[in-house]
Amino acid sequence: MAAKSCPTEEQEQVDLARWLDRSGELWCHVPNGGRRSPREGARLKRMGVKAGVPDILIFREPRNIAVELKRRHGGSVSPVQKKWHKRLLEAGWAVIVAKGADEARNLIENCFQEDT
Repeated sequence: MAAKSCPTEEQEQVDLARWLDRSGELWCHVPNGGRRSPREGARLKRMGVKAGVPDILIFREPRNIAVELKRRHGGSVSPVQKKWHKRLLEAGWAVIVAKGADEARNLIENCFQEDT
């Protein structure tokens, strides 16, 4: 029997995106990842793209939530991501680092429950 492969971070992102869309939340994905040409990277930087911004931003009163999504196995938070997390926490945001879509959903739901 072949071993079941672990979903990629992109697959986890798509799963979480579907759940967020169904939930009716006001949210967006920040497309900082991916390979780009140096020219495209420079253009995006001039337009305000910032390294380390969390993958998902959820806009919800009384507290916004930033989600850094990693694969279920592997992946780590970079120093520049940690700086963003610190600044967002200081600004009153909730910050979640989740290994996979299932963990992200559970942590997001916990944040919503804490705010009620």
